[in-house]
Amino acid sequence: MSNMGARVSRMFRNFNLENRVIREISKEKPLVAPRHKTPVLPPVSSSDAAGDSEVIHGKNEPLVSLLKTVWVQSEDPLPAEPVPGPPAPLPVVERRPLKFSLPGPGHGLADITDVPKGRLSLVEALRALNSHKTQPATWTAQRVALEYCLAPADTAALLQFFIPFNVKILPPQRDGQKQIRGS
Repeated sequence: MSNMGARVSRMFRNFNLENRVIREISKEKPLVAPRHKTPVLPPVSSSDAAGDSEVIHGKNEPLVSLLKTVWVQSEDPLPAEPVPGPPAPLPVVERRPLKFSLPGPGHGLADITDVPKGRLSLVEALRALNSHKTQPATWTAQRVALEYCLAPADTAALLQFFIPFNVKILPPQRDGQKQIRGS
């Protein structure tokens, strides 16, 4: 029974096959596009090829003499002399202790106890953004800048362009809705 589909498709494929073949053969063939004329080059004799080899591999004396007159002079720049004395001290970056951090060990974070002034940890940034969002009258840009030792312009841009997500959990409504029950 599984060969039935193959038999039917073969029957349709072979139906009226001879007439279809004759029709395709008797059609006029499309004309071939004309070929572009190419210039016919005279045949190269082997004696000319040997003469060209000498020209290619031989020295051109006028060019060699011109090349001998070319002279390149290069001077390396003098190295900068090191200034005697103690090395320049590295700039000291003021640091401030963290205001907030994640409770408990782990969380994939290193044990950070302080950050440079003008910087925020991720937890502090989220807390500052959320505080400003929930209480904008209390947590203004100036207060956030003072609290976390930030530049006022950067703090204003931070509070304007970064907004934390709202997470809302909607309870299911079951008052007048019909539910599909399992059979």
